[in-house]
Parts: sequence; structure tokens; C-alpha cells
Amino acid sequence: MGKNKINIALLGLGRIGQMHAANLINHPEFNLKYVFDINKNLTRKIAKKFSSLSISSPNDAFKDKSIKCIFIATSTKTHLKYIDEATRNKKVVFCEKPLDLNLIKINKFKKKIFKFKPKIQIGFNRRYDPGHNSLKKNLLKGKIGKLEKIIITSRDPAPPSINYLKSSGGIFKDMMIHDFDLARYYVGSDEFKFLFATGNYFGGRKFQKIKDLELATVVMKTKGGVQCIITNSRHCSFGYDQRVELFGDKGMIISENQRDLETSFFSRNSTNNKLSYKNFFIERYSKAFKIQLDYLAKVCKKNKKPLVDFEDGRMSIILAETANKSLKSKKFELVKF
Repeated sequence: MGKNKINIALLGLGRIGQMHAANLINHPEFNLKYVFDINKNLTRKIAKKFSSLSISSPNDAFKDKSIKCIFIATSTKTHLKYIDEATRNKKVVFCEKPLDLNLIKINKFKKKIFKFKPKIQIGFNRRYDPGHNSLKKNLLKGKIGKLEKIIITSRDPAPPSINYLKSSGGIFKDMMIHDFDLARYYVGSDEFKFLFATGNYFGGRKFQKIKDLELATVVMKTKGGVQCIITNSRHCSFGYDQRVELFGDKGMIISENQRDLETSFFSRNSTNNKLSYKNFFIERYSKAFKIQLDYLAKVCKKNKKPLVDFEDGRMSIILAETANKSLKSKKFELVKF
């Protein structure tokens, strides 16, 4: 281990946890000291792969004074419990979204935990995406004048498994929650005041069976009048469709989809044919996941305030719950932050 590296413990070794493990191992600022998962065989396998120590309980990491940061990528129902233990032991916390599926539980937890003045970074990785982040920078520079409208498109190439969907909390808390956070990032202090949500499923019997949506659209409006339209789909035949548009009174700026190669093909039968979009969120946001760790290192070493903190995680759940309320009432609902 190099000098002055940040000792970190990773909890949760599912698909996203293993991606984080690989990124942490390759990051110059971190030493992945411990890994943990409820699957003991998997824990040992990943520990061996990354030359880390496998632990049988997260408490081993919480009590180890050499551990600076606890990285939480476990199931959602464990998030608040592990944040609680980590902050009580004066650890910096990184926690994947969402904080929890129950807003009342989150609000009670906030009152209990904030006396410890915790440093909690939430895994809304899209804020760190170079394309999406450039929109914020250009907005602040006045390049498009006064912001008037935000349009966010998020479409997955294929829906997740039925078991995942059953425990996901629904499309607003599982998928659109990323877009809620990104929209709040762009509007800044001009918070959203009104929200309308609608959605449907087309032939997806598993969505109907678990009462979740296959496609969803949300329209929001801030106190200052900025409009935001978010569209989500659990399926997309042409790849992982991720686009953001900011429209202002002096111009427009767009963060486009990404391809493996930005090459266009022209022939007698077609023009401007391009390669398909990246087909998975880990590929699409690979740079964002790494930049996210750069920021976490600054939180750990330089006592920097997290770019996306506990309150941002809570606010996104408020928007998701308001969307669920609007879906039932079929009308605009007041957002109560």
C-alpha cells in the first residue's frame, strides 16, 4: 500500500459493488482494505481477486480506526443502518442511491444522525458526467442566458429482472431518481414547486403484475417558472438513451448520447449512419464513476463538502413520492420539501 492512501471498506459486492471495487483498486488515492457481502463465498472470491481482506461482518470495518471511509453498495433496506453505524464511528460515508424507499424513515433518521455532523456522499453519478456537468458550467457562465426549460431523456436498453423490480421501489424511486437529482442540480436554489406524473406499460405483463410502470413522464415547474420534462423507459431498441437539454432565452445546450466511436457512414442507400449507443449504464457513465471517486477522495482528505449529500438524496425521494402521488390523483401536486 502506498503512503497516505485512504483505507476504505466496501460493503456489497453485487453488480454495482464489483464495478466500484475495480474502480477503487485502480484509483491512486484509495486502498481497498476490506470487502463484505452477505454471500460469504462471493466475499472471499472478490477479496482474493483484488488482494483485499474479506470480513464476516461490517462491524469489523466500523470499529477499525484505520478505515477512513465506508462505501455502501448493499441492498437499499440496509443503507440507513450502515450509514448510522459508520457516522457514529466517525467515518466518511459513500452510499449508493436511494437512501431508503420510505421518506418518513429518512426524515426521522436525519434528525437522529445529524448531531454527528456526518460527511455523506450519495451515488448520483450523473452530476460528474463530463457532458452533463458541462451543461451546468455553461449555464453558470451565462452561455444560454436565463434558464427556461430542462428536457431529460433516460431509456434503458432492457428491463431488469422481475425480482429486482419487486424490491426496487418503482420506476420513480429506482430509475427516475437519477433524473430528479440532475434536474435539481441545474435549477440550483430555485427548487421545484409543482409536479405532474403519468405512465403506462405496453405488453409488459410483469410490470402490470407488480403494479410498476414500463414508461413514465414527469413535468415539473420551479418557483421561478423553469419547466422540466423527464421521460423514462425501461426498454429501448437502439441502446442506452441518455440525453439532457437546457434551453434558455439566449440559446440551448445539449449533452448527447455516447457511442464507442463517433463515426458516421455514408453510402448510396443511406447517409449519416452511426454506431449504436452504449448499451449499459456502467459503460455510458464509466468516466462519471471515476470522477465521483476523485471527489470522494477530496471529501476524505481535504474535508471537502460532498457535491451530492444526504439532503440531495432526501430531496430526490420527496420528488419520487410526489410523482407517485400525482400518478394516483392524475393532477399536478405540490412538492413539499
